[in-house]
Amino acid sequence: MKSRETLIRLKKFQVDEKRRRVAQIEGMIADFQRMSVDLEREIQNEQDRAGINDPTHFAYPTYAKAAIQRRENLTRSADELRIQLEDARSLLSEAFDELKKVELLDERDQARERAEESAREQADLDSIGLMRARIGVVA
Repeated sequence: MKSRETLIRLKKFQVDEKRRRVAQIEGMIADFQRMSVDLEREIQNEQDRAGINDPTHFAYPTYAKAAIQRRENLTRSADELRIQLEDARSLLSEAFDELKKVELLDERDQARERAEESAREQADLDSIGLMRARIGVVA
């Protein structure tokens, strides 16, 4: 039984690690989206200040071009993280399923042990009853 308890603790630890990884990736995606929105606002402000909205125009602000590139990089990174997030969620689901299997096995074993103990106790009580009946002691 000791090894089963250790296995359950290990599986719980693995589930917790996978949950942390999912949360970490979700946080990174949210950060990238927030930074992308901030960059979009900066690009719009720069375009308004310069009066030029066409990135191909020769006088288009250099800062706005750089911000557009950074925003695209962030968007690409967020898309890659979404793929990693799906993988991490899948791994979390698998780890959770493994934990549940081990916990169910443990519960089944505990129920069997309780039933065996109950049967032993009943057998002991039956033997006591038989001995009392043989010697004529009535309870």
